[in-house]
Amino acid sequence: MTAGRKGRRSTLADVVLLLIGGCFLLPLLWLVLGSLDPAAGHAVKVPQRPALDNFAAVLTPELLFRPLWNSLLLSAGTGIVTLAAAVLAAYPLSRYRSRFTTPFMSGILFGTCLPVTAIMVPVYGLFVQFRLLDSLPATVLFLAATSLPMAIWMTRNFMDAVPLALEEAAWVDGASRLAGLRAIVLPLMGPGLGVVFIFAFIQAWGNFFVPFVLLLSEGRQPAAVSIFSFFGQHGAVAYGQLAAFSILYSIPVLALYAIVARGSGNSLALSGAVRG
Repeated sequence: MTAGRKGRRSTLADVVLLLIGGCFLLPLLWLVLGSLDPAAGHAVKVPQRPALDNFAAVLTPELLFRPLWNSLLLSAGTGIVTLAAAVLAAYPLSRYRSRFTTPFMSGILFGTCLPVTAIMVPVYGLFVQFRLLDSLPATVLFLAATSLPMAIWMTRNFMDAVPLALEEAAWVDGASRLAGLRAIVLPLMGPGLGVVFIFAFIQAWGNFFVPFVLLLSEGRQPAAVSIFSFFGQHGAVAYGQLAAFSILYSIPVLALYAIVARGSGNSLALSGAVRG
């Protein structure tokens, strides 16, 4: 292949990548510019008079603080419940070999393919029957159940990377299996546990349909549902306030990413632990 042909293919690949990157960059650019434009519309344009009026309009308890607090409660609770259940379910799957392990893991993988919308009608009927509608704890448990199949699959893979020899050494010293799990396995799975928690947190943070159906009171609805308040009647949309709200709505997730990424490099010495 000649150098000129290689150069043309490389240029074509660069153009395609730039186009794909532009598809992701334009919405982000609209968010930033629209949040600073008091007269923002659906088009991407530089504001004539940049101002923080949109942020001031959404920084109220009704529009931002209470929905964000509900989202934090819902997402953090979902992440904690999912992580605890995934660890307890993944431990026997990782440490004990059985002929039922592979079919069970296949069933778990199949469970990740089921859309939540397909089961919302019977779930809604169940919530009505047990009087659980408009309950944050019950919604947390349901969201954790929907995230659990993939969480178990990921946790089992992370747990397989922890050498069994480390646990066996703790057992020789008199530690129980639960103590070995708590003192040996979980600390070495720190980055993996962070990934599972982020997965469950983001699943709940961006979930609109489940809270919209199960949480009826406006005071209990998360930010993913309260964003409807920016869509007025007859198709009128407060674009500037919507952009400002979206930026503030993204900050907790970005902060969580930064915290977990910063601490993920502190517990990656599995091979060194075995050699020591």
